[in-house]
Amino acid sequence: MAPTYFRREPGIELSDGFCGSALISVEMTDADAIHQKKTEIRAAALARRDALPAVERAAAAEQIAAREFPVAITPGVIVSGFMPLKSEINPLPLMKKLATSGARLALPAIQGRGHPLIMRAYVFGDELARGQWGIREPGPDAPEVAPDIVIVPLAAFDRTGNRIGYGAGYYDMTLAALRAKKNITAVGIAFAAQEIDQVPVTPRDERLDLVLTERGVIDWRES
Repeated sequence: MAPTYFRREPGIELSDGFCGSALISVEMTDADAIHQKKTEIRAAALARRDALPAVERAAAAEQIAAREFPVAITPGVIVSGFMPLKSEINPLPLMKKLATSGARLALPAIQGRGHPLIMRAYVFGDELARGQWGIREPGPDAPEVAPDIVIVPLAAFDRTGNRIGYGAGYYDMTLAALRAKKNITAVGIAFAAQEIDQVPVTPRDERLDLVLTERGVIDWRES
């Protein structure tokens, strides 16, 4: 049974047992409980990530890039990456390697809350604009593309391919929209310290096909 919480109705103070004020009970829904649990997991995972020394974070990014990429890169395949923010693992070394192998790159642009990301073509050296939260992204003149491989940032992940992002649902919406059009491979990239036992999920959550960490590759494509 979902837990029951209490809240104040606007303009009504909680009862002190003497004044007779109304106390309204509200049952927390399953979705609310999952949202709260995700918030707690996200905070703990990001704290672990933030605690990693900068030199270790940089070394992890290079280790991932140095390893053989687990998805075939054929000429012209489109790979979307992202520009790292704060203590996120840096996908740029991997993106550079994939570009050298013949991939065409893309970066996400935020078009507004409640909407999927727009993936726009990107070449190293292109000028980028400052988008939401200061994230660097291609300008509106950059062509929109549909990537074949999506490198996905995350706050936490588990061994079943589920992830916790940053709460806005952008990548869940984006992966769902792309998968409705074509076969894609969603590749999470993270530090091993971001792994957890189990991610609580909702129907809107999109699973990853793989996760890359400095310790290795976790692949769910055959599961």
